[in-house]
Amino acid sequence: MGAVQIVATVLAVAVTVAAIVLVVRAVRRMVEVIRLGQPDPERFADKGRRTGTMLTEIVGHTRMFKWTPVGVAHWLVMVSFVLLSTLVVGAYFEVVSPTAHIPLIGGWSVYGLVTEIFSVLAVPAILYLIVVRLTNRPRRKMSRFTGSTMWQGYFVEWIILLVLVCGMLIRGLLAASDHLPFPVWAAPVSHALGNILPASLTAVTIVALIKIIISMTWAIVIGLNPTMGVAWHRFTAFPNIFFKRSGTQAPALGALRPMMSNGVPLDFEEADPEKDQFGVSQVEQFTWKGLLDFTTCTECGRCQSQCPAWNTGKPLSPKLLVLSLRDNAYAKAPYLLAGGGKDLTGEEKGTAEQLANVNVLALAEAERPLIGGADVQGIIDPDVLWSCTTCGACVEQCPVDIEHVDHIVDMRRYQVLIESNFPSEAGVMLRNLENKGNPWGAPPQTRADWTKGLDFDVPRVGEVDDFEYLFWVGCAGAFEDRAKKTTRAVATLLHEAGVSFAILGEGETCTGDPARRMGNEFIFQMLAQQNAETLTDAGAKKVVATCPHCFNTLKNEYAQVGWTGEVVHHTELLSHLVATGKLTPVQPVDGGVTFHDPCYLGRHNRVFTPPREVLGDVIEMPRNSERSFCCGAGGARMWMEERIGKRINIERVEEALATGASTIAVGCPFCATMLGDGVTAKKSAGAAPDTVEVIDVASVLLRQIKG
Repeated sequence: MGAVQIVATVLAVAVTVAAIVLVVRAVRRMVEVIRLGQPDPERFADKGRRTGTMLTEIVGHTRMFKWTPVGVAHWLVMVSFVLLSTLVVGAYFEVVSPTAHIPLIGGWSVYGLVTEIFSVLAVPAILYLIVVRLTNRPRRKMSRFTGSTMWQGYFVEWIILLVLVCGMLIRGLLAASDHLPFPVWAAPVSHALGNILPASLTAVTIVALIKIIISMTWAIVIGLNPTMGVAWHRFTAFPNIFFKRSGTQAPALGALRPMMSNGVPLDFEEADPEKDQFGVSQVEQFTWKGLLDFTTCTECGRCQSQCPAWNTGKPLSPKLLVLSLRDNAYAKAPYLLAGGGKDLTGEEKGTAEQLANVNVLALAEAERPLIGGADVQGIIDPDVLWSCTTCGACVEQCPVDIEHVDHIVDMRRYQVLIESNFPSEAGVMLRNLENKGNPWGAPPQTRADWTKGLDFDVPRVGEVDDFEYLFWVGCAGAFEDRAKKTTRAVATLLHEAGVSFAILGEGETCTGDPARRMGNEFIFQMLAQQNAETLTDAGAKKVVATCPHCFNTLKNEYAQVGWTGEVVHHTELLSHLVATGKLTPVQPVDGGVTFHDPCYLGRHNRVFTPPREVLGDVIEMPRNSERSFCCGAGGARMWMEERIGKRINIERVEEALATGASTIAVGCPFCATMLGDGVTAKKSAGAAPDTVEVIDVASVLLRQIKG
């Protein structure tokens, strides 16, 4: 061992020890913070399935490939990071002796070929990712990197590039000295570099040391920054995906989680706000999975780029919301770990002695409320919390399976149930649900008035002994004028096809969707339990619903209150009836048709094809299917004023009008109202032709059959 090798070895050991100490300290801090969260025992079920899901999503990059060019580049960099980490290990041998290599695999030609391929391919891949970040840097609000910690992204990318370059230089120098253990076929680029590089084993040691220093600099920096998700997600993504709510490749959409207290669903008959947790009012009241979510965020901004609120000038960015919660959790951690915190009555749990050594910044962070008010700046601004439509675009696009909607609704629950702090106009809707069983406050006895004037009788449960489908009309379908046309169309089509069905009439009440998405779990439970009993007494085994919100709630959430059955959306049933020849469209749609995917039909429940099968040729909007743009009505926003930025429905209508289609087909009464109002506004402004109309898929089919 020469002098150069001795010095290089000492320096390599020193920088490595420093890096290990800092990384271990950071990991311990991250684990301590995550363990501050509330229990969530269901995350440990089905370990085999969860393992398969984790490996499929990570190795197969199933979510990243939704952004194909970036996904391919990221996959190459990810695989290279894993494989070429072994070359960093090899650098430790090379600083001691430039001709040494890793035992067993270090001289294996297959290993040489694989690492050669990924060393070469990873360079253009990381350069492409650097270019993407540079061309999307947040000079304008609409960049998905707005609000991201840009230096961290650049730092990680350039570190990877430099490590790759050093690796190829080492192999080229070894080839020049005839010490590369791989033949030309296994390392053609390395041998080509050897033809132009000097034969210097000392240079091998120096470059190996530089490679180690660069790699350990990366480790030191992330060790000093436990909130550096753009780097740490390489490790935290594995558990975050493993513990995702569904345990499958499906995102955390569809059903909402019930309100939890100490890891079990809250029983409202016995619940006590002084003993049981009602929603989330402090960051430590999220589950440990929530804190793992916040830790894992990569700041990539895919959620932000798809969010309808952010895209129309609202202050909500799912990314920035998660980052705010992450920063609050880690800044507050010294106070919490010392025994501090507030109990459910708001009293301090920690003693003066426990908190004596807590730093001032942590104590100050502990005093900030989670949700701000008119006079107090909180971690999350109320306008951020109430801008969410729960459309699920953020959850759909997140590459590491962060569950944004669940966290937002948990914060809403506390604001509604404990603080009574929510947009005032939504209070009318909640009172109507409680007193009349529908958001509009319409007389319950008029629920079946839509049947008047039909040229056939619509049977009710109790009037007929046997029926195949219970037709769940829904509040909009019973009371809202535009939606009643859809209800009548569906009933007519079912009658024409000879489908046996019945309705509940006055026995039906709201499913509770708007109350639950707004955060009033109490009213949801009251309505859901009432409906579950009604459905059970009616003997309903199959239900067809025209409203995706009713459809989603009945299908995915009523099992939580004791009722299960087959639930289909009317477009699914109509598609089946057309496919089996029981309904036959004969007239084409004049002027072309485009289809707007409702969030709770498409993203939340993956029903994309049936509506299109009914409609036939569809002129697709740029944002369609799982990337469909929200109408703005979800998350109880239907009953809240939209005062900030551009109206979401106007944004969507402009996209629909740009297709040139004269018919904008929908599969949701909320979407029909929002897009219909948007088209009316555009017509009034002279920005839309008078021939454009918004109608439900069922009405389109009825016209195709009857004219």
